[in-house]
Amino acid sequence: MPAAVHAANQVEDEFPMPDVIFNGPDGRLEGRYFHSSVPNAPIALVLHPHPQYGGTMNNKIVYNVFSIFKARGYSVLRFNFRGVGRSQGEFDNGVGELSDAAAALDWMQMHNPNAPSCWVGGFSFGAWIGMQLLMRRPEIEGFISIAPPANMYDFSFLAPCPSSGIIIQGNKDQHVPEADAVKLAERLKTQKGIEITYQRIEGANHFFEKQQDELVRTVIGYLDRRNARAEPPVEA
Repeated sequence: MPAAVHAANQVEDEFPMPDVIFNGPDGRLEGRYFHSSVPNAPIALVLHPHPQYGGTMNNKIVYNVFSIFKARGYSVLRFNFRGVGRSQGEFDNGVGELSDAAAALDWMQMHNPNAPSCWVGGFSFGAWIGMQLLMRRPEIEGFISIAPPANMYDFSFLAPCPSSGIIIQGNKDQHVPEADAVKLAERLKTQKGIEITYQRIEGANHFFEKQQDELVRTVIGYLDRRNARAEPPVEA
């Protein structure tokens, strides 16, 4: 994934959230955090794409997913993995990044001890890390996985997948063939007691450059359907 392509998908916050710095396993980690005004609000963690190819917490897709959770009354955090922005440490091929994500979730839970539910969202590399995290943390009840790199990384750890969620994939993805994403979704659908939604977005490349609006509508529609079942707090 050329760095220039990823850089083109970075976006500055239109409405910046407060900077937060919290302790990770390899030093401090930098994030942006929104604390909901809803009492005992649910929480969500959003993970960014590959650090070595320009991925940061200000990636446009990550920012949009963060904003969707925020608008629905969640307390939500996005952060830079180790070695990105002001986060300390060095890239660790996913092992350290998974520990970073666990530390971020710990930090959120410390500030939201009565959260009734927890979600994780991720784009590309972040989707891979997020799906590993949900295997380790049974409190995660839903996931949003955008363009998971099923051709690049082993997802066999999802056996069985413990949580329901959505996989969103463009059929013109130049980095992750749709067939690999479909295969992943179909394998997860065989697990009893969970529901895996697979949503194909026509014409979308890996970065959903011309389909951002459709991607946003897809995430909103899925999250609202799940929320309607669970009846979580809604911000006035």
